[in-house]
Amino acid sequence: MICDARPGQCGSFGVSNAFLCTSELQKRTRKPMRRRKVNPPQVVEAYREQGERSFWREQDNPQVQRMSPVPTNFLGSALRGTFFFTFGLWWSVRYPLKYLRRKGDAEGQLGHGRTEVFEGAVKAFFALVGILVEQFVPTGPHLQLYSPQMHSWTDLTHWHYSTIYLFFLLSGITDVISHSPLKLPPGLDRLSLSLALLVEGLLFCFRDYSNARLDQHLHSLLAMAIFAGALCALLEVFLRDHIILEIFRTSSFLLQGSWLWQIGFVLSPPWGGPGWDQSDSSNLLFLTMCFCWHSMGALAVVTTNAAASRCCNESCQLKFGDIDVELDCGLCLHRGKKISSGALLPESSSDDK
Repeated sequence: MICDARPGQCGSFGVSNAFLCTSELQKRTRKPMRRRKVNPPQVVEAYREQGERSFWREQDNPQVQRMSPVPTNFLGSALRGTFFFTFGLWWSVRYPLKYLRRKGDAEGQLGHGRTEVFEGAVKAFFALVGILVEQFVPTGPHLQLYSPQMHSWTDLTHWHYSTIYLFFLLSGITDVISHSPLKLPPGLDRLSLSLALLVEGLLFCFRDYSNARLDQHLHSLLAMAIFAGALCALLEVFLRDHIILEIFRTSSFLLQGSWLWQIGFVLSPPWGGPGWDQSDSSNLLFLTMCFCWHSMGALAVVTTNAAASRCCNESCQLKFGDIDVELDCGLCLHRGKKISSGALLPESSSDDK
């Protein structure tokens, strides 16, 4: 006989019945013991690697990166665009002025060499800074190309841009050495610049876009501007100081810089919203037209700066007479000081006699 009364309250049934009550109560309140499944070490390691891979996959996902106030993709694209646009803007002033100066000036040739050295040093410095930033940001690979724990490559996107910066670093060093007393073969600086642009275009062509049509289309248009600049630099190896090639290379750098800014606004806007629809075919047509507008804008910048340089050169000649326009610094320098001082010495001596 079984009773639901508490132990000690079954006096009417005796000791044996109280014992049955207590036993039944314990059976009802007792929870069955479950055996804990212990995974072998290999299974635990596999789960850990799978979790790490999913974490890094989320970090590489553009949707996760858009959660930050200013996405990393926009900052990188904007900085690279500023680098190319600044060089193009400088060349759009320098090259027209170079062809407005007088021919056969030894001081002008010396100033031209100093300018090339300065440009090479600036190019090498910014390329080195770019390599350090790409490698040693908190999410960077820190010079680790392959991860033995994950059995996969480590953040190839950062290595992609580091490789581009490496070739521009070599181009800057070549610019400096080419105008040093080492007397390297002429045209080697333009060849190194062409090689750097070819590597940049090649890496953008074979980049993994993960079936993103809009992203691939944007970088395909960018590769056109890159290869155009590379072709001009390669032709300048054989046609040195050709004004048409230099102006066309300047336009390609301006176009590349402005288009990198456009890519940043399209794929990851700075205000943190979602990028443009990757599946909308009308976006492809509009961005192709936008690329043509950027090309026209680059030519307009070159034309405006060339006209301003000509006006500046003519105004300086009218104001100072027999002078030369120093292209490297944009200052008007008197060129006939030594000649005039030498011509005054005999006149003063004749007056003394």
